[in-house]
Amino acid sequence: MSAIQRFHQVANDALVNLSEHCPQGAKLALVIYTPGEPEKDIVLEDQGLDRNEVVSALRRRGLSIDGDNAYKRDLLDAVVGALAFGAQNTTPPPAGHWGQRFWDIGREERANSEALLKALEALTQIAGECERIASNYSGTIDGVFEHGGDDHEDPSCAIFHRLYYALFDARAALKKATH
Repeated sequence: MSAIQRFHQVANDALVNLSEHCPQGAKLALVIYTPGEPEKDIVLEDQGLDRNEVVSALRRRGLSIDGDNAYKRDLLDAVVGALAFGAQNTTPPPAGHWGQRFWDIGREERANSEALLKALEALTQIAGECERIASNYSGTIDGVFEHGGDDHEDPSCAIFHRLYYALFDARAALKKATH
C-alpha cells in the first residue's frame, strides 16, 4: 500500500470515528491541500454531504468573496460571458439555468444602448440642422467666440456657439459607438 493510500485509509477511519461523535444529522468533510500543488488536493466527504452547505459553513466562518481563487474567477467569467452573449443575442443558456438572469441583463442593456444611440443620432441630426440655420445669422464660429460665445448678445449667435461645440461631443460619441 502506497503512502497516499495509507493516508486515505487513516483519514477515512478518522472521519468514521469523528462522525460517531457529531450531533445528529451533522456531516463531515476533510480537505487537505498543498498550496501551489492542486494535484495533491485531497477531499474526503461524508455520504450525503451537500457541498453548497460546506461553502455556506465556510462563509459563516469568514470565507470572503474578495479573495482570489479559480472558482470565483471561473464563476465571474461565466457571468461576464452570459452578459456578453445576451448583448449579442446569441447562445442563450439552457432553460432554468442561473446564467439566464445575466443573459437577460445583457440583452436589455444592448436594447437600451441601441435606443439611446438611435435617439442621439436623431438629436444630432436635428442639432446639426439647427446649427446650420444659426450659422447663417452668426458669421464664423471664431467671430462668435471672440464676441462672447455662449454669452453673445445675439441669441442666434449664442445658440450657434452652443450647438457647434455640443455637436463635437455628440458626433465623437456616435463615431465611437458605431465603429
